[in-house]
Amino acid sequence: MNTKIKLLLAFLVISNIVFAQNVVKMTNNYGSENSEIQDIIDFENIFIEKLNFESKELNGKFITISIDEYRNGKLKQTSILFDGSESDYFKISSDKESLKFFFKMNDGKLKTYIRGQKFGSKKSFFKLFEESEKYALKDFFGSKTELNLDISKKNAVFAIITPTIHKDGSGSYCEVAQSNIVAEKLGEHFNIPHYFIINIEFK
Repeated sequence: MNTKIKLLLAFLVISNIVFAQNVVKMTNNYGSENSEIQDIIDFENIFIEKLNFESKELNGKFITISIDEYRNGKLKQTSILFDGSESDYFKISSDKESLKFFFKMNDGKLKTYIRGQKFGSKKSFFKLFEESEKYALKDFFGSKTELNLDISKKNAVFAIITPTIHKDGSGSYCEVAQSNIVAEKLGEHFNIPHYFIINIEFK
């Protein structure tokens, strides 16, 4: 084996190790296991989803969760839903963490709440510019059972969107959430005038 091949193999091994260190495995659980409770949740236009994170790199990190609001393809504002760095009490102390997200669209407002193992966030409210029933929460799993997040970056984990409308009048939410279009371009690409992106960072 010549020197160039050895160097290439060594580079690939090192790259894989670095990539593995920067990756957080994310899985999810939907709604309530109780079907009757889930019926009520659906009726009230409430969305509940639990995200589970796993990585050795999580230990000692803080979680920051933010929401980006887009109108007419442009970022209107970014708001912090939870900032764990405000206190050492919120520091992650293991290689696993779970967060439960609550979203309700009603009376022209989006209401958000996040529950972690050590905290409950404040309830935040945002104005909706379409009918409340048109908005839906979508994650980015598609047919996958897990996703890999980059621990060194801001990761989009949810989109709160209205559907993209086709020429025949039909609409689709999943087409938007399961596309490969970056979050900030969803509105422009799918002609969605108003939507939100929920992001998570590990610092």
